Amino acid sequence: MNRLLVVRHGQTEWNIAGRIQGSSDIDLDATGRDQAAEAAPELAAYEPTRIISSDLRRAVDTARPVAELAGVEIELDKRLRERAYGPWEGLTHHEIADRFPEDHRRWRAQEPLQHPDIETWGELHRRTGEAVRDIVESEVEGTAIVVCHGGSARQIVGGILGFNEAASSSLSGMDNAHWAELRRMRSGKWRMYGYNLGVPAPHTIGQSPLAKGQQAGR
Repeated sequence: MNRLLVVRHGQTEWNIAGRIQGSSDIDLDATGRDQAAEAAPELAAYEPTRIISSDLRRAVDTARPVAELAGVEIELDKRLRERAYGPWEGLTHHEIADRFPEDHRRWRAQEPLQHPDIETWGELHRRTGEAVRDIVESEVEGTAIVVCHGGSARQIVGGILGFNEAASSSLSGMDNAHWAELRRMRSGKWRMYGYNLGVPAPHTIGQSPLAKGQQAGR
């Protein structure tokens, strides 16, 4: 593979409610299905030879429209799942702050979390890195589309560029049904040619309720 598109799944009801999804298997909502359909022609124009998706429904249902247009079968890989958040899944940020105040403080300060059932960034970085390494080292040539999640996408992109888990976490989360484009150079190194690419106009980037809630006031 010499080009990789890393795609975040479309919108879900939990995205809008600001609930942590993690490894929970949540469906796309109506807007998310529309986003996947709108993105599909743009993604199919890259002429992918492989489409690999997290096995969670919100990712698979985002991959399906482009797979149908491109005539490429979807391959499932659970290593592309979102970071597992254990007891936090299904909770809002306010609920997490009430129930897990010390870990919430550490989370906001970007310090390692201490709950044993919450996957670390390092663990996520390693498992997504293994999945992508298998993709880029395969004998299939051309472009691969990887459909995954906000946190796993950041670690995949950072990992391809040689970042560690901390540097990868510094990337902004991509909007729903948006993607990053990475290309392999003749030297063997990878370069990022675009990040948070998508169908809507650029001024709409980062305007989802969750994304706006994470930004400092302007």
